[in-house]
Amino acid sequence: MRWLILALAAIPVMAVWATLVFLGTANGWWRSALAPPDDAEAFAAAAAARLEAESRGNGAFRLLEDGSVTAEHYVSTGTPVTADTRFQVASLSKWVTAWAVMALVESGRVDLEAPVSSYLTRWRLPEGPFDHDEVTVRRLLSHTAGLTDGLGYDGFAPGEPVQSLEQSLTRAADAMPGADGRVRVGIEPGAQWLYSGGGYALLQLLIEEVTGERFADYLQRQVLTPLAMIRSTFELDPQDALDLATSYDVDGMPAPHYRFSAPSAAGLYGTAADLTRFVQAQLPGPAGEPRGRGVLRPDTLDRMRAPHATMMGTEIWGLGHMLYAPNDAGGHIIGHDGGNRPAISTSVRFDPASGDGIILLISGNPDLASELGGEWVFWKTGRLDVASYSRAVGNVVVLIGAGWLVIAIIFIIIGWRVTRPQAGA
Repeated sequence: MRWLILALAAIPVMAVWATLVFLGTANGWWRSALAPPDDAEAFAAAAAARLEAESRGNGAFRLLEDGSVTAEHYVSTGTPVTADTRFQVASLSKWVTAWAVMALVESGRVDLEAPVSSYLTRWRLPEGPFDHDEVTVRRLLSHTAGLTDGLGYDGFAPGEPVQSLEQSLTRAADAMPGADGRVRVGIEPGAQWLYSGGGYALLQLLIEEVTGERFADYLQRQVLTPLAMIRSTFELDPQDALDLATSYDVDGMPAPHYRFSAPSAAGLYGTAADLTRFVQAQLPGPAGEPRGRGVLRPDTLDRMRAPHATMMGTEIWGLGHMLYAPNDAGGHIIGHDGGNRPAISTSVRFDPASGDGIILLISGNPDLASELGGEWVFWKTGRLDVASYSRAVGNVVVLIGAGWLVIAIIFIIIGWRVTRPQAGA
């Protein structure tokens, strides 16, 4: 009976320990910011120092305050990098693709709540146990459509044939390790958030079917050119391109630029200057220009920034971008990270309420842009953002497990002392 009482007493202690670890990690109780609060100069210096020390290739960094660039730093191996150097920006592509989809929604050519299948003729989702009518455009934008492809695209090397979009949707030959690669409805649509590069391949097909244009052409005409993203493109031959940052692997060796069946998900080439314009276009302009700059209406941007997906009760995704952390102004820090092989890392995050933000385009380190983006969010808000918390989950589990082991040992010792026979008894 004493052992049972001790076991029951240990359970709430373990629960308290687990709660403290979760709360402490999420709120950064044992984490230090890169710089003192509100000291942008110190943060920029610290971020630049990490970029110099940890990038083994090329890197571009910009810090924005109230929509204006207040600091920037560039590192390079070989040809110098500038604000106008093109980088392959990986999954940041999805954010720009989402603008193109929402432009079609604004024009009435696409219904956000309609099944994507109602617009498609060139390819169909394979039959399965779930209702394809529930795979809506909104759910594809927010990764809640129930697709279980797990993509992640590795891309195709120079000289290697590139799959057609339809072939890739059926089964991506360039799926990242561990990804299923088949775009299909594997769980109930709307039931949970599940990241899907294949969902954005479907949105690429949607754009082409609705507009009758090639994806890259429509994006250039509808989004990139109107936003003055003059060096950005979804269609680039790396062999012929000028002002293209060399890609590097984790050892600092030059690596090829890969090509993609679904550039909508992974294939945009952009510059720090162009991505600055992309962020600025989501803020009121200095001369009274509206948010969205005529490509999208301000109310559409508000709709995209609203929470459309949650995980464990936390709001994590809008339409086309991540909700990194609350901004204490009724909204969120928003943006997108990206990562492609061999070691491309990108991140753009900004606070729509203040106009403050960070832009990072890096090769030679597969994690650095996301890590520095997380450092910026923590410096601005004092909170660990969603992406940083996801990376910390492994450490959280280890810390909770270690604490539980210690608690169990303590209670076993207590139980042994309480229950052992007393001398002379």
